[in-house]
Amino acid sequence: MTTYLLKRLLAGVLLVLGASAILFFAGELLPGDFASRMLGSQATPEAVEALRQSRGLDQPALTRYLAWLGGLFQGDLGTSLTNGREIGPLIATRLSNTLTLAGLAALVAVPFAVGLGTLAAMYRNTWFDRLVLMLSMVTVATPEFFFAYLAIAFFAVQLHLLPSISIVTSEMSLAEKLPLLILPVMTLVVTTSAHMIRLTRASLIAVMDSEYAGTAMLKGLPQWKIVLRHLLPNAMSPIAAVVVLNLADLIVGLIIVEAIFAYPGMGQLMVDSVAKQDVTVVQACGLIFAVTYIVLNMIADLLAILLNPRLRYRS
Repeated sequence: MTTYLLKRLLAGVLLVLGASAILFFAGELLPGDFASRMLGSQATPEAVEALRQSRGLDQPALTRYLAWLGGLFQGDLGTSLTNGREIGPLIATRLSNTLTLAGLAALVAVPFAVGLGTLAAMYRNTWFDRLVLMLSMVTVATPEFFFAYLAIAFFAVQLHLLPSISIVTSEMSLAEKLPLLILPVMTLVVTTSAHMIRLTRASLIAVMDSEYAGTAMLKGLPQWKIVLRHLLPNAMSPIAAVVVLNLADLIVGLIIVEAIFAYPGMGQLMVDSVAKQDVTVVQACGLIFAVTYIVLNMIADLLAILLNPRLRYRS
Protein backbone atom coordinates (compact mmCIF):
# COMPACT_ATOMS: atom_id res chain seq x y z
CA MET A 1 0.00 0.00 0.00
CA THR A 2 2.82 2.40 0.88
CA THR A 3 4.55 1.65 -2.44
CA TYR A 4 1.33 2.33 -4.30
CA LEU A 5 0.84 5.64 -2.48
CA LEU A 6 4.38 6.73 -3.34
CA LYS A 7 3.84 5.79 -7.00
CA ARG A 8 0.58 7.75 -7.14
CA LEU A 9 2.25 10.73 -5.44
CA LEU A 10 5.14 10.64 -7.93
CA ALA A 11 2.69 10.35 -10.84
CA GLY A 12 0.78 13.34 -9.45
CA VAL A 13 3.94 15.46 -9.25
CA LEU A 14 4.90 14.52 -12.83
CA LEU A 15 1.39 15.39 -14.04
CA VAL A 16 1.57 18.79 -12.35
CA LEU A 17 4.96 19.45 -13.99
CA GLY A 18 3.54 18.37 -17.35
CA ALA A 19 0.51 20.64 -16.89
CA SER A 20 2.74 23.59 -15.98
CA ALA A 21 4.85 23.06 -19.13
CA ILE A 22 1.77 22.80 -21.38
CA LEU A 23 0.21 25.93 -19.86
CA PHE A 24 3.41 27.97 -20.15
CA PHE A 25 4.46 27.01 -23.68
CA ALA A 26 0.87 27.15 -24.99
CA GLY A 27 0.89 30.81 -23.91
CA GLU A 28 4.08 31.29 -25.91
CA LEU A 29 2.31 30.10 -29.05
CA LEU A 30 -0.22 32.95 -28.95
CA PRO A 31 0.20 35.29 -31.93
CA GLY A 32 1.44 38.87 -31.57
CA ASP A 33 3.64 40.65 -29.04
CA PHE A 34 2.19 41.61 -25.65
CA ALA A 35 4.10 44.90 -25.33
CA SER A 36 3.16 46.14 -28.81
CA ARG A 37 -0.47 45.21 -28.21
CA MET A 38 -0.63 46.94 -24.83
CA LEU A 39 1.06 50.20 -25.90
CA GLY A 40 -0.74 50.46 -29.22
CA SER A 41 0.40 51.24 -32.73
CA GLN A 42 1.68 54.72 -31.81
CA ALA A 43 4.30 53.42 -29.34
CA THR A 44 7.97 53.87 -30.17
CA PRO A 45 10.22 50.79 -30.48
CA GLU A 46 12.14 52.00 -27.41
CA ALA A 47 8.97 52.11 -25.30
CA VAL A 48 7.95 48.65 -26.50
CA GLU A 49 11.38 47.23 -25.70
CA ALA A 50 11.41 48.92 -22.26
CA LEU A 51 8.03 47.32 -21.40
CA ARG A 52 9.21 43.92 -22.60
CA GLN A 53 12.33 44.19 -20.41
CA SER A 54 10.31 45.34 -17.37
CA ARG A 55 8.08 42.23 -17.68
CA GLY A 56 11.03 39.92 -18.39
CA LEU A 57 9.77 39.07 -21.87
CA ASP A 58 13.17 39.72 -23.42
CA GLN A 59 14.46 36.48 -21.84
CA PRO A 60 14.28 33.11 -23.70
CA ALA A 61 11.08 31.11 -23.08
CA LEU A 62 12.91 28.23 -21.37
CA THR A 63 14.66 30.62 -18.96
CA ARG A 64 11.34 32.26 -18.07
CA TYR A 65 9.66 28.87 -17.60
CA LEU A 66 12.37 27.65 -15.22
CA ALA A 67 12.19 30.94 -13.30
CA TRP A 68 8.37 30.62 -13.11
CA LEU A 69 8.69 27.01 -11.93
CA GLY A 70 11.25 28.01 -9.29
CA GLY A 71 8.90 30.75 -8.08
CA LEU A 72 6.01 28.27 -7.86
CA PHE A 73 8.01 26.02 -5.53
CA GLN A 74 8.47 29.08 -3.28
CA GLY A 75 4.77 30.03 -3.45
CA ASP A 76 5.30 32.88 -5.93
CA LEU A 77 2.82 32.77 -8.83
CA GLY A 78 4.58 35.61 -10.70
CA THR A 79 3.36 39.07 -11.72
CA SER A 80 0.55 40.23 -13.98
CA LEU A 81 1.68 41.39 -17.43
CA THR A 82 -0.96 44.13 -17.67
CA ASN A 83 -0.50 45.91 -14.32
CA GLY A 84 2.73 44.45 -12.89
CA ARG A 85 1.00 43.41 -9.63
CA GLU A 86 1.75 40.13 -7.86
CA ILE A 87 -0.67 37.38 -8.93
CA GLY A 88 -0.81 35.65 -5.52
CA PRO A 89 -2.80 38.38 -3.67
CA LEU A 90 -4.89 38.93 -6.81
CA ILE A 91 -5.94 35.28 -6.86
CA ALA A 92 -6.34 34.85 -3.07
CA THR A 93 -9.68 36.70 -2.84
CA ARG A 94 -11.00 35.10 -6.04
CA LEU A 95 -9.96 31.64 -4.83
CA SER A 96 -11.88 32.17 -1.59
CA ASN A 97 -15.03 33.07 -3.57
CA THR A 98 -14.59 30.07 -5.86
CA LEU A 99 -14.13 27.68 -2.92
CA THR A 100 -17.27 29.09 -1.30
CA LEU A 101 -19.31 28.50 -4.45
CA ALA A 102 -17.84 25.03 -5.06
CA GLY A 103 -18.30 24.06 -1.39
CA LEU A 104 -21.97 25.07 -1.38
CA ALA A 105 -22.59 23.25 -4.66
CA ALA A 106 -20.91 20.07 -3.36
CA LEU A 107 -22.80 20.34 -0.06
CA VAL A 108 -26.09 20.23 -1.95
CA ALA A 109 -25.16 18.01 -4.92
CA VAL A 110 -23.65 15.00 -3.09
CA PRO A 111 -26.53 14.16 -0.68
CA PHE A 112 -29.08 15.08 -3.38
CA ALA A 113 -27.52 12.78 -5.98
CA VAL A 114 -26.81 9.85 -3.64
CA GLY A 115 -30.30 10.12 -2.14
CA LEU A 116 -32.04 10.28 -5.51
CA GLY A 117 -29.90 7.41 -6.89
CA THR A 118 -30.77 5.32 -3.81
CA LEU A 119 -34.51 5.97 -4.22
CA ALA A 120 -34.30 5.13 -7.94
CA ALA A 121 -32.63 1.80 -7.07
CA MET A 122 -35.20 1.02 -4.37
CA TYR A 123 -38.05 1.70 -6.78
CA ARG A 124 -36.38 0.38 -9.92
CA ASN A 125 -38.48 -0.19 -13.05
CA THR A 126 -41.23 2.10 -11.71
CA TRP A 127 -42.31 5.43 -13.23
CA PHE A 128 -40.17 7.23 -10.62
CA ASP A 129 -37.05 5.30 -11.64
CA ARG A 130 -37.67 5.95 -15.34
CA LEU A 131 -38.26 9.66 -14.69
CA VAL A 132 -34.99 9.96 -12.75
CA LEU A 133 -33.07 8.12 -15.49
CA MET A 134 -34.58 10.27 -18.24
CA LEU A 135 -33.86 13.56 -16.44
CA SER A 136 -30.30 12.49 -15.61
CA MET A 137 -29.67 11.63 -19.27
CA VAL A 138 -30.98 15.06 -20.30
CA THR A 139 -28.69 16.85 -17.84
CA VAL A 140 -25.67 14.79 -18.95
CA ALA A 141 -26.27 15.79 -22.57
CA THR A 142 -26.90 19.48 -21.85
CA PRO A 143 -24.07 21.99 -21.24
CA GLU A 144 -23.82 24.22 -18.16
CA PHE A 145 -24.48 27.47 -19.98
CA PHE A 146 -27.89 26.26 -21.18
CA PHE A 147 -29.08 25.56 -17.61
CA ALA A 148 -27.59 28.85 -16.42
CA TYR A 149 -29.45 30.92 -19.02
CA LEU A 150 -32.62 28.88 -18.44
CA ALA A 151 -32.43 29.60 -14.70
CA ILE A 152 -31.86 33.32 -15.35
CA ALA A 153 -34.79 33.49 -17.79
CA PHE A 154 -37.18 31.72 -15.41
CA PHE A 155 -36.22 32.82 -11.88
CA ALA A 156 -34.79 36.28 -12.62
CA VAL A 157 -36.58 37.57 -15.73
CA GLN A 158 -40.01 35.90 -15.51
CA LEU A 159 -40.59 35.49 -11.76
CA HIS A 160 -38.26 38.25 -10.44
CA LEU A 161 -37.38 36.01 -7.49
CA LEU A 162 -33.58 36.00 -7.72
CA PRO A 163 -30.89 38.30 -9.15
CA SER A 164 -29.49 37.40 -12.56
CA ILE A 165 -25.92 38.34 -11.59
CA SER A 166 -23.95 37.28 -8.52
CA ILE A 167 -21.53 40.08 -7.74
CA VAL A 168 -20.35 39.62 -4.14
CA THR A 169 -17.82 41.66 -2.15
CA SER A 170 -15.66 40.88 0.87
CA GLU A 171 -17.71 43.35 2.95
CA MET A 172 -20.92 41.34 2.50
CA SER A 173 -22.01 38.84 5.15
CA LEU A 174 -22.83 35.23 4.29
CA ALA A 175 -26.55 35.99 4.71
CA GLU A 176 -26.26 38.76 2.12
CA LYS A 177 -24.30 36.52 -0.26
CA LEU A 178 -26.60 33.49 -0.12
CA PRO A 179 -29.46 34.88 -2.32
CA LEU A 180 -26.86 35.84 -4.91
CA LEU A 181 -25.41 32.32 -4.91
CA ILE A 182 -28.65 30.38 -5.37
CA LEU A 183 -28.72 30.39 -9.19
CA PRO A 184 -25.00 29.52 -9.69
CA VAL A 185 -25.25 26.76 -7.09
CA MET A 186 -28.47 25.45 -8.68
CA THR A 187 -26.79 25.32 -12.10
CA LEU A 188 -23.76 23.45 -10.75
CA VAL A 189 -25.90 20.98 -8.77
CA VAL A 190 -28.02 20.12 -11.83
CA THR A 191 -25.03 19.61 -14.12
CA THR A 192 -22.87 17.59 -11.70
CA SER A 193 -25.51 15.35 -10.11
CA ALA A 194 -26.45 13.23 -13.15
CA HIS A 195 -23.41 10.91 -13.16
CA MET A 196 -23.58 10.46 -9.39
CA ILE A 197 -27.30 9.58 -9.54
CA ARG A 198 -26.82 7.01 -12.30
CA LEU A 199 -23.79 5.33 -10.70
CA THR A 200 -25.38 5.24 -7.24
CA ARG A 201 -28.44 3.53 -8.75
CA ALA A 202 -26.34 1.06 -10.77
CA SER A 203 -24.06 0.20 -7.81
CA LEU A 204 -26.99 -0.45 -5.48
CA ILE A 205 -28.85 -2.58 -8.04
CA ALA A 206 -25.67 -4.65 -8.52
CA VAL A 207 -25.59 -5.60 -4.82
CA MET A 208 -29.38 -5.94 -4.39
CA ASP A 209 -29.33 -9.42 -5.96
CA SER A 210 -26.58 -10.69 -3.65
CA GLU A 211 -27.18 -13.49 -1.15
CA TYR A 212 -26.72 -11.35 1.94
CA ALA A 213 -29.35 -8.90 0.66
CA GLY A 214 -31.74 -11.84 0.15
CA THR A 215 -31.01 -13.11 3.66
CA ALA A 216 -31.76 -9.68 5.12
CA MET A 217 -35.07 -9.61 3.25
CA LEU A 218 -35.97 -13.10 4.55
CA LYS A 219 -35.38 -11.85 8.09
CA GLY A 220 -38.17 -9.33 7.48
CA LEU A 221 -36.03 -6.19 7.71
CA PRO A 222 -37.58 -3.06 6.19
CA GLN A 223 -36.20 -2.14 2.77
CA TRP A 224 -34.74 1.18 3.93
CA LYS A 225 -32.85 -0.59 6.72
CA ILE A 226 -31.45 -3.17 4.28
CA VAL A 227 -30.27 -0.39 1.99
CA LEU A 228 -28.68 1.69 4.75
CA ARG A 229 -27.10 -1.16 6.75
CA HIS A 230 -26.13 -3.71 4.10
CA LEU A 231 -26.25 -2.34 0.55
CA LEU A 232 -24.85 1.19 0.74
CA PRO A 233 -21.66 0.22 2.66
CA ASN A 234 -20.88 -2.48 0.06
CA ALA A 235 -21.64 -0.18 -2.88
CA MET A 236 -19.78 2.78 -1.40
CA SER A 237 -16.44 2.17 -3.15
CA PRO A 238 -17.51 3.11 -6.72
CA ILE A 239 -19.96 5.73 -5.43
CA ALA A 240 -17.28 7.56 -3.42
CA ALA A 241 -14.88 7.46 -6.38
CA VAL A 242 -17.40 8.88 -8.83
CA VAL A 243 -18.49 11.54 -6.32
CA VAL A 244 -14.92 12.84 -6.05
CA LEU A 245 -14.43 12.67 -9.83
CA ASN A 246 -17.60 14.70 -10.32
CA LEU A 247 -16.35 17.26 -7.83
CA ALA A 248 -13.30 17.60 -10.10
CA ASP A 249 -15.65 18.21 -13.05
CA LEU A 250 -17.48 20.74 -10.90
CA ILE A 251 -14.25 22.76 -10.54
CA VAL A 252 -13.92 22.92 -14.34
CA GLY A 253 -17.62 23.83 -14.74
CA LEU A 254 -17.09 26.77 -12.40
CA ILE A 255 -15.28 28.71 -15.15
CA ILE A 256 -18.40 28.84 -17.33
CA VAL A 257 -20.86 29.42 -14.49
CA GLU A 258 -18.82 32.23 -12.91
CA ALA A 259 -18.48 33.97 -16.28
CA ILE A 260 -22.25 33.80 -16.95
CA PHE A 261 -23.27 35.08 -13.50
CA ALA A 262 -20.38 37.63 -13.29
CA TYR A 263 -19.35 35.95 -10.03
CA PRO A 264 -15.95 37.29 -8.92
CA GLY A 265 -14.17 33.96 -8.64
CA MET A 266 -11.12 32.44 -10.30
CA GLY A 267 -13.09 31.36 -13.36
CA GLN A 268 -14.23 34.94 -13.98
CA LEU A 269 -10.67 36.19 -13.40
CA MET A 270 -9.37 33.67 -15.93
CA VAL A 271 -11.92 34.71 -18.57
CA ASP A 272 -11.14 38.43 -17.99
CA SER A 273 -7.41 37.73 -18.26
CA VAL A 274 -7.90 35.86 -21.54
CA ALA A 275 -9.73 38.92 -22.92
CA LYS A 276 -6.82 41.16 -21.79
CA GLN A 277 -4.28 38.58 -23.02
CA ASP A 278 -2.70 38.61 -19.56
CA VAL A 279 -0.95 35.29 -20.11
CA THR A 280 0.74 35.01 -16.71
CA VAL A 281 -2.57 35.28 -14.82
CA VAL A 282 -4.18 32.73 -17.18
CA GLN A 283 -1.24 30.34 -16.58
CA ALA A 284 -1.49 30.72 -12.79
CA CYS A 285 -5.28 30.16 -12.75
CA GLY A 286 -4.97 27.23 -15.15
CA LEU A 287 -2.30 25.61 -13.01
CA ILE A 288 -4.42 25.91 -9.86
CA PHE A 289 -7.37 24.28 -11.67
CA ALA A 290 -5.06 21.54 -13.00
CA VAL A 291 -3.58 20.81 -9.55
CA THR A 292 -7.08 20.68 -8.03
CA TYR A 293 -8.23 18.26 -10.74
CA ILE A 294 -5.17 16.00 -10.31
CA VAL A 295 -5.44 15.96 -6.50
CA LEU A 296 -9.17 15.10 -6.62
CA ASN A 297 -8.46 12.26 -9.07
CA MET A 298 -5.79 10.90 -6.73
CA ILE A 299 -8.25 11.10 -3.82
CA ALA A 300 -10.83 9.21 -5.92
CA ASP A 301 -8.31 6.41 -6.59
CA LEU A 302 -7.31 6.19 -2.95
CA LEU A 303 -10.93 6.12 -1.76
CA ALA A 304 -11.72 3.31 -4.21
CA ILE A 305 -8.82 1.29 -2.79
CA LEU A 306 -9.54 2.04 0.86
CA LEU A 307 -13.23 1.13 0.54
CA ASN A 308 -12.66 -2.03 -1.53
CA PRO A 309 -10.63 -4.79 0.19
CA ARG A 310 -9.95 -6.58 -3.15
CA LEU A 311 -8.34 -3.48 -4.64
CA ARG A 312 -6.45 -2.89 -1.39
CA TYR A 313 -4.99 -6.40 -1.59
CA ARG A 314 -3.94 -5.98 -5.24
CA SER A 315 -2.23 -2.65 -4.55
